[in-house]
Amino acid sequence: MNEVTDELVFVPLGGLGEIGMNMGLYGFGSARKKKWLMVDCGISFAGPGQPGIDIIVPDTAFIEKMKGDLLGIVITHAHEDHIGAVVDLWPRLRAPVYATRFAAGLLEIKKLSEPGAPQIPIHVVGQGQSAEIGPFAVEFVAVAHSIPESCALAIRTPLGTVVHSGDWKIDDSPGVGRPTDKVRLAAIGDEGVLALICDSTNILRDGVSPSEAEVASALQEVISQAKGRVVVTTFASNVARMRAVALAAQSAGRKVVLVGRAMDRVSSVARECGFLDQVHPFLSADAFSRLPRDQVVVLATGSQGEPRAAISRISEDEHPAITLAPGDLVIFSSRTIPGNEREVGQIINNLIKQGVEVLTDRTALIHASGHPRRGEVAQFYDWVRPYIAIPAHGEEIHLSEHHAFAKDRGVPHVLKVRNGDIVLLAPGEPGVIGQAAHGKLAKDGNLLVKLDDEAMRNRQALAFAGIVTIALAITAKGDMAGVPDVVTNGLPSRAKDGSAMDALIDAALFQTFDNLPKQKRRDADLVSTAIEKAVRGAVNQAWGKKPAVNVLVIEV
Repeated sequence: MNEVTDELVFVPLGGLGEIGMNMGLYGFGSARKKKWLMVDCGISFAGPGQPGIDIIVPDTAFIEKMKGDLLGIVITHAHEDHIGAVVDLWPRLRAPVYATRFAAGLLEIKKLSEPGAPQIPIHVVGQGQSAEIGPFAVEFVAVAHSIPESCALAIRTPLGTVVHSGDWKIDDSPGVGRPTDKVRLAAIGDEGVLALICDSTNILRDGVSPSEAEVASALQEVISQAKGRVVVTTFASNVARMRAVALAAQSAGRKVVLVGRAMDRVSSVARECGFLDQVHPFLSADAFSRLPRDQVVVLATGSQGEPRAAISRISEDEHPAITLAPGDLVIFSSRTIPGNEREVGQIINNLIKQGVEVLTDRTALIHASGHPRRGEVAQFYDWVRPYIAIPAHGEEIHLSEHHAFAKDRGVPHVLKVRNGDIVLLAPGEPGVIGQAAHGKLAKDGNLLVKLDDEAMRNRQALAFAGIVTIALAITAKGDMAGVPDVVTNGLPSRAKDGSAMDALIDAALFQTFDNLPKQKRRDADLVSTAIEKAVRGAVNQAWGKKPAVNVLVIEV
């Protein structure tokens, strides 16, 4: 009888090779049958090439086939790229969720905002506490980050301990919540760490990140010296920054007006958890007009250029309650995420056109990243001292640099891992041993569809070249009955030579129909196909683009 050997594997379904959409699986058991633990369940945001789509989530087809053996979903912290897909994906997974009080509170609010959201069982685990989940004993180790109650996870199994860092930095004065627990991490390192899966976001930057305390001091100085209105835009989830701005405003004799639903949701949970103690209640947007210019600070969402967020609408003078004037100050207490530069730049330009002064992190210490620079990552490695290192949470350049960094630190095994890799951690030689189904799903309205779904492809084509819709009726004798109905969307009104586009379409339609023998005109499918090709070709010749052409032929 052959002895069954247990193994421990790591399978990332998101977050390796990209920033966002974080999801990792740990499997323990035999090669044929394992128990699984999911770490994080996050989203990423759609790009301009995905019209009609706001968010992207990981494809969980791999684990759905074994969802009876998925014992839990553990959340490291409450940022959307780690928790944002839980409500949408939970019906496919149906495993209990383990999270801190703050993350659980935000998840509950997110559920309330989505009609028909499932009843998700959530187990609250405090920082420093542990949860026994089948063969996995998961310790929630406090780390500093740009959102409260962030945790690294020490995942203990019969084959060794894995440290999953989550998002973190070293900050002894994080403003809100607990600093990174150096003592506990070092103790876990002393016990022996099989593998470290570690944040790579800022691995390209030398040194250490500034502290939130330094940012709070700079914000207080700027706000105290301001003469007019002050607007501060930052990440809605950054409670430490929210608190720093509020305390600076109070010190300067100003009231804080909060605008933006996301920030309002975060602030309500933060107050429940005690993170905004000593902070006066925030005022709603309708209080803005009643406050003197030198007695108001506005906290606004939209620091990444989101088109309908508060600061974008303010910059376009379209906000229903908030208006600015020359002499007012807008502070971008944030760092522009790569890819958002154009949108953020447009907001800044719009504000400057209004005569508003704009302050960014390029000229003042008004923002600190929540991710570790190289000096901090080096300290983490010194505490944990892993046998295996897997760089995570980053694009290709970050993972490659982190791979070289870990090699230089003397880690015995540094693995290059990407989404979908099945990685053997123990026993034996660690490495990639297979591939799991993986990919991305788009949230299209209330549906989750594959990014390469035909509807997605068609929508991209429509966004590029528009659509022509034609309806016509033909008699049993093959004659056209009445006048065809032609509707165009997204096409220019005139061709390069100045001729009317609708006239070109009509000419192609009638010429094609007239050239068909009467016998063939009685075949609705043949007529539809011929007109479709002719109209698409005529528009392409006149415009240089091929629209989608839909032809409906009705026999009367």
